[in-house]
Amino acid sequence: MKKTYLVLAALLGFLGVVAGALGAHALRHVLEGSSLQAYRTAVLYQMMHVLAILMLPALPLTAKAKNRTAFLFLAGIFLFSGSIYWRTTTDYFPNKLIYLTPTGGLLLMAGWLFLAWSILRKKQS
Repeated sequence: MKKTYLVLAALLGFLGVVAGALGAHALRHVLEGSSLQAYRTAVLYQMMHVLAILMLPALPLTAKAKNRTAFLFLAGIFLFSGSIYWRTTTDYFPNKLIYLTPTGGLLLMAGWLFLAWSILRKKQS
């Protein structure tokens, strides 16, 4: 598996903790209701998928399968969580970018489906 994916996951784990702390201590006074909940969801999904990426090297899969899964998860984190962070913390989020969030969610789902498919395809040893 590419070291780059693991380093990115580790950095996103760090940023997830920062984002979580920011949401718990600073933004909870600024964001309201659904915006705060969306922000918390972005942090949760980011951290869950960071852990999933960090778990990939332990799986008995090909490096290609691990790399593709990691890529899907990373792209999903950037689009899903990133767009929610952007939308909830700034006054500028162009309407034409509204599809970033669902596209990121689809990439996260695709990562899980690809992982399941890769496990099923793996020949027993």
